[in-house]
Amino acid sequence: MPPEPIVPARAPSTGPLAVRRAGVLLHVTSLPGVDGGHGELGPAAYRFVDFLETAGCTVWQVLPLVPTHEGDGSPYNAISAMAGNPDLVSLDLLVKDGLLEPEAVAAVRAGRATRQEAHRAAAATYFARHGEDADTEFTRWCADEAEWLETYVTFVALRESLGHVSWLDWPAALRDKDRAAVAEAVEPLQGRMNDLRFEQWLFARQWQALREYAAGRGVLFFGDLPIFVSLDSADVWAARHIFRLDEEGRPLTVTGVPPDYFSEDGQRWNNPHYDWDAMAADDFAWWRLRIANQRKLFDLVRIDHFRGFQAAWHVPADAPTAREGEWVENPGPDVLAALLDTAGTGTLVAEDLGIITAEVNALRTGAGLPGMKVLHFAFDGNADNAYLPENHEEATVAYTGTHDNDTTMGWWEAQSQEERGEVRRHLLDPSEHMPWALVRLAMASHARLAVVPAQDLLELDASARMNTPGSAEGNWSWQAENGAFTEAVALRMRALVEEYDRLPA
Repeated sequence: MPPEPIVPARAPSTGPLAVRRAGVLLHVTSLPGVDGGHGELGPAAYRFVDFLETAGCTVWQVLPLVPTHEGDGSPYNAISAMAGNPDLVSLDLLVKDGLLEPEAVAAVRAGRATRQEAHRAAAATYFARHGEDADTEFTRWCADEAEWLETYVTFVALRESLGHVSWLDWPAALRDKDRAAVAEAVEPLQGRMNDLRFEQWLFARQWQALREYAAGRGVLFFGDLPIFVSLDSADVWAARHIFRLDEEGRPLTVTGVPPDYFSEDGQRWNNPHYDWDAMAADDFAWWRLRIANQRKLFDLVRIDHFRGFQAAWHVPADAPTAREGEWVENPGPDVLAALLDTAGTGTLVAEDLGIITAEVNALRTGAGLPGMKVLHFAFDGNADNAYLPENHEEATVAYTGTHDNDTTMGWWEAQSQEERGEVRRHLLDPSEHMPWALVRLAMASHARLAVVPAQDLLELDASARMNTPGSAEGNWSWQAENGAFTEAVALRMRALVEEYDRLPA
């Protein structure tokens, strides 16, 4: 018998995507910095919200806000899947709050002090003002978040004390989380652990203040949830039983994808795979906690590599490339039921790019999740190409490109004349210059939400690319220049937003 036809997901009737919207993709670190620093949750973030309001864009999409590994910078390779990145804390706002002296900020920006030292100084001021054991906003927040927070601060404090090496290389008792050994090891680290708690509170406090400011201007926040987590993370160390690991904690197989558009050998990501049976035993409590944390931060959450809930690519741990892997099926409907029950209807989006089968489509549409359509993938001459704008469904988020794609200018410059001709056949105004011609096409899509990377609004070339999958260098470092988000750019975008009915009443 032929397979059952896939019924398209219905467009959400509740939540952020109940109406047509436009958004901009810009990670926080890509905001203009101060004195050469990366973007953070300070004045530049508030100015960007103002830019979005002027542009009529009611969604700000960011990459994961997690703490990254040293020297890596990838928000998809985190020390913790639950924590916030303390490097995003705005020192200027700490001065405004009276927790830090301007001289301390100047010292950090001049390289005479570290952010960690500045955070410690802010904590000292706070505790001197309130007392370490007083019932304060900080202590109440710590109690509310203890389920993940205590794991995080214990892991990071131990890891720092052991020279930042992976937990796999810790002394066996600490590696295996022996209670007595851990308690003894962290006894002299209590001060650092409290500083780590304070950093997390500062991050949460500043993010929520920014979110409230954005909400007051009609701007919603759209987050990104990597399906897998880093092996060297608090999550894996603390809960080895829910991952497929050997007795020493090393992965039996690792994550990745087979050869695809981005890589001839596939991509080997090296995350450990989940033990889904162990997760099901407690009704996916770890996933429920994780998605609940995301919903505290965001109005809408994208599940990265959604197809991994249906089947994931398992690469032998000793294989040289991802070519040697195989697909292993996962209990997708059960996991998604837990996520939807916790997150709420109309708040999740599936990143369904790559090798997508009928089974993956059925899982997504069965759960009622919108997928993604990227215009850079649309113009291969095939009228059935799902990424062509005329084939978009309402239950979709349309993009010119994503953080994994080249900028639209970089993509366009790499096209042959024949390929450009194929693109022009689908443009609404073939004479309009790139990247705005593609931005217009995204805005005109049937998709409920259309998102444009900030680089496209700024007409930037390939040098502004955020990430090249499969490449270990040159990623995650792009930043907008001061003054880049002008009123002229905002008004040009707003004209398209209004023309294609993406400005909610």
